[in-house]
Amino acid sequence: MSSAGTPATDALRAAGVAFELRAYDHDPRTASYGLEAAEALGVEPDRVFKTLMVEADGALAVGIVPVTCTLDLKALAAALRRKRAQMADPAAAQRATGYVLGGISPLGQKRPHPTVVDETAELWDTVLVSGGRRGLDVELSPADLLRLTAAVVAPIAR
Repeated sequence: MSSAGTPATDALRAAGVAFELRAYDHDPRTASYGLEAAEALGVEPDRVFKTLMVEADGALAVGIVPVTCTLDLKALAAALRRKRAQMADPAAAQRATGYVLGGISPLGQKRPHPTVVDETAELWDTVLVSGGRRGLDVELSPADLLRLTAAVVAPIAR
């Protein structure tokens, strides 16, 4: 698989952050990109986090939760100090981030969005998030993920 850069890997390199590229063969028929990544890469599914775009009071934001969980929209809205949140329109999410669904990375988006990472990320030495395309994850420390996304940590997974 090509190791050509994505905006996510470019952002990591520019920040001087230690990370590992974790590529795998993506099956386009898969129902869960994150669980597919965990299985293909041989890592605990709770260490693999999905990036979900939401609309909170009319503005886009990011929720990052383990692939084994669902996003608690009320908890996310509260963490963002917004009244309510709903899943973003997929086309709007792709336009705003520059990534395709199933490959949306919290890193290197076209412009920064308010971001909340589920508190379980801090339980691990490293976590995996999308590297900016289907079949590519990046493994990095939760502290670096939080710093590079200017995220807040909150219990947003259920």
